[in-house]
Amino acid sequence: MRCRELLLQSWTGHEPVNINDILFLASIWILPVLLAITLHEAAHGWAAWRLGDDTAKRMGRVTFNPIAHVDPLGTIVLPAILIFAGGILFGWAKPVPVNFSRLGRPRRDMVLVAAAGPGINIGLAIVSALALHLLPFLGPSFGEWIGRNLVNSININLLLAIFNMIPLPPLDGGRVAVGILPRPLAYQLARLERYGLFILIGLIFILPLLGRQLGTDLNIFRWLVLAPLEFLRGLLLHGVGLI
Repeated sequence: MRCRELLLQSWTGHEPVNINDILFLASIWILPVLLAITLHEAAHGWAAWRLGDDTAKRMGRVTFNPIAHVDPLGTIVLPAILIFAGGILFGWAKPVPVNFSRLGRPRRDMVLVAAAGPGINIGLAIVSALALHLLPFLGPSFGEWIGRNLVNSININLLLAIFNMIPLPPLDGGRVAVGILPRPLAYQLARLERYGLFILIGLIFILPLLGRQLGTDLNIFRWLVLAPLEFLRGLLLHGVGLI
């Protein structure tokens, strides 16, 4: 199967109609999602450790063990329900503890720690795209299964990188913005952190519902995340010579 077909089918998917469909869908998503989340969170902890704060290191969060980073509700239950119910992927992992006051240069280092997670996701997407060149050397059935995993890895890693760089605390992009904005603006933005999750839920779920009632498109998630994802994915695949 060609890379373009794998991209289309793995991203759009299909509604599971029996146990075999459900198991197959799980088999092509579980590994990419766990790797993306695990390395994202471990990267935050590693960056903080190298920059002077060993809180995450002491708590066992600088590890490739996904169990240390998985939140049962946010990483497993909610995403599974949303994917099977409507094809939406939304969730969270356990936040990596960082004591910013222990960093060598707190404002600068906060930016580096926050950017480490999305950065590793971009790296994983690049590695997955390069690995698609190996598919012709694999058998048809196994090659297609590996290809779907790799394509899903590209999608989920780009999705995590773009979504997390939205400049709203407690997302990584919010912490980056707090670190680089002038102090008065940074202080005002940082105060939104306690409401950040509720703002995101409102933007992603409630606003589109309101838009449908009003007969207008208010799908902020598609504008802010899915459109950039499509652009970056095309750029990446072109860059590695796949399209």
